[in-house]
Amino acid sequence: MNFYRILKEGEGTTVEFNESMGENVFKTVSAFSNTDGGILFCGISDKGDILGFDCSQKPVRIITNKILDKMGIHPNISCFEFDGKKVLRIDVEKSYNPISYNGKFYKRVGTTTTGMLGDELRDFFLKGSNWDGLTNDYSLDEIDEEAVRRFIRRAVSKGRLVADDAADLSDLLLKINLLVEGKLTNAAIVLFGKDPQKYFTNALVRVLKFKNGVSISDRRVKGNLFRQAEEAEEAIKNSLNVKFEIKGKLTRDEVWDYPLEAIREALINSIVHRDYFKYGIQTQIKIFDDKIWFFNPGELFGGMTIEKLTQLHPSSTRNPLIAEMFFKAGLVEVHGSGIRQMIKSLKNAGLPEPDFKEEFAGFSVYMMKNVYTKEYLESIGLNRSQIQAVSYMQEHGSLTMSDFLRISPGISERTLRRYLVDLLDKKLIIAVGEKKGRKYELL
Repeated sequence: MNFYRILKEGEGTTVEFNESMGENVFKTVSAFSNTDGGILFCGISDKGDILGFDCSQKPVRIITNKILDKMGIHPNISCFEFDGKKVLRIDVEKSYNPISYNGKFYKRVGTTTTGMLGDELRDFFLKGSNWDGLTNDYSLDEIDEEAVRRFIRRAVSKGRLVADDAADLSDLLLKINLLVEGKLTNAAIVLFGKDPQKYFTNALVRVLKFKNGVSISDRRVKGNLFRQAEEAEEAIKNSLNVKFEIKGKLTRDEVWDYPLEAIREALINSIVHRDYFKYGIQTQIKIFDDKIWFFNPGELFGGMTIEKLTQLHPSSTRNPLIAEMFFKAGLVEVHGSGIRQMIKSLKNAGLPEPDFKEEFAGFSVYMMKNVYTKEYLESIGLNRSQIQAVSYMQEHGSLTMSDFLRISPGISERTLRRYLVDLLDKKLIIAVGEKKGRKYELL
């Protein structure tokens, strides 16, 4: 950011000038951390006059240590010269966790640093912080030590962590940011707890199977989140159909109702991104005859929208610690890429793109099954041209008569129209638009 422009624009939500390093500076560091981040300049008056600041090693070290000791954060502190005078610059990032100064929490409103009290502070903890980073007086005995060491070995083998799995358990948890000031985080309990549901009864995954609209099975997958991801995937697979395609003398491919890559992405997304503040409902996967529905509590996070979701976008998660552990374990390849990978794998399998919705105070992913297989279409009496028409509508969304003539060489328009009428009578397709510009779509 150009310093001339900063001086000209003056103080604001993310900029503050201070003549000296008083208590208000540390309060503002807390406020910037709890709001949108910001920059403090010491040695400048409120009006933007350059007064200068002692940037020698000792005072800068005292300031750095005080911020670390009082708030536990590491802002970037630097000095520069302007108009022949030294200025101290403190760059503060927005924090994932609430940051207090001397036991009080602050926020930034315009050019003012103000304290938070009562209901406002309560709402801040609920909405402005990350559930997985909050700590409690959990005992270290709650942690499954072998699960932690397995994770460490896996993360090291993936090249995503440098650690010694033989180190002390507390040191390992400290290394991966799950132990803060001697206290375990919520993330530590749900990721590596012996019995996470002891504290978080709804932190589980339900896999429900329906037949003709009636529930025929309801599997509740408990345990830590890694176990939930593994066992819920198996429960889903047990509720799907699979066939085998021979790819040579010695190999065969499994072909599922839905590609397992898409299932895995949707499942892990629902576990990692759910709003664990919402205690009244679990992550749910409902498997129907023609679709599978993934639902997790909590709407889209961090300004994300349905429209932005399918585009290239930066990673944004309400549970950064949980997301980071799944990444280190190799269960998430690139932060922010899961949705696009899901869409790609469904498309490669010849299935429609998933449908994303914000509903029921949560987020849903719908995957539609390919009910229009060649075997099914032949079983209801469709001929080769009709099957081609249905396949074209699956791939392109609609079919016009000129499209049908192009993909059916040697067949008259009159015959093709008769084929379309038969598809309409069988209630497989609908006609859209007037006769001149009419097109046909799958029901």
